[in-house]
Amino acid sequence: MEVADRAITRGASDVKVLVGDVTKEADCKRFLEETIQKYGRLDHLVNNAGVAHSFFFSETKDLKALTSTLDTTFWGQVYMTYFAIPHLRRTHGKVLVMASTASWLPYPRQTLYNAGKAGVLAFFDTLRVEVGDVIGITIVMPGWIESEITKGKFIHEDGDIWTDQMERDMHIGPVPVTSVTECANAAVKGVIRGSHYVTVPFYYSAFLLYRMFAPEVLDWIFRLIFVKHPQKPLSKQVLKASEVHRVLYPTSIQKAD
Repeated sequence: MEVADRAITRGASDVKVLVGDVTKEADCKRFLEETIQKYGRLDHLVNNAGVAHSFFFSETKDLKALTSTLDTTFWGQVYMTYFAIPHLRRTHGKVLVMASTASWLPYPRQTLYNAGKAGVLAFFDTLRVEVGDVIGITIVMPGWIESEITKGKFIHEDGDIWTDQMERDMHIGPVPVTSVTECANAAVKGVIRGSHYVTVPFYYSAFLLYRMFAPEVLDWIFRLIFVKHPQKPLSKQVLKASEVHRVLYPTSIQKAD
């Protein structure tokens, strides 16, 4: 009920919490049916579910590690949108999509996550064309954001999920992690403006230019930092030697001393 409590403290007068699994079509249908039954209408849909993995594609031990990543990250958003579209048409509502800069950055150790987010981007770009001005679609492109993932919660090679902050340090390295509040504020402002895209933090937009005009530069950088020495990647060495994570990571995801 933590989500409900937070919503109430921020002014929501009537909150309903629904528990389920967005990878299951029946649950997604139930979410929408119960929402309409209680409130009579749907004005906004926020697609925010996602899970990440932290291993090279060749290290996969069980294919469920790959399918479960796509089931949540891609199909979870598609299912919810499918059942929401008829209701959003009636209200001229809006969809807020949490995609990722990983949709166009070749970030190693998360091939299927990147593919899932790229699919999300392509799906909602195309859907925006299909629905026209009837439904607003804002796609948020976050970098690393304060979340369970940046605390080290990943799908591992065998398909199991657990939290490993040492794995997190190797996976993220000396890359700034943006607070969830900053990301949420930017997302809401983007929806209010009717923006097609919101990139958080904004400087990630520069990487898109490199990806378009000098992709070999990004490829070289990612190989050097994350791939060249897979057991002791430069990402982890820099983080450990400099203690820079105390500046780059929000306190909520830092390791306890």
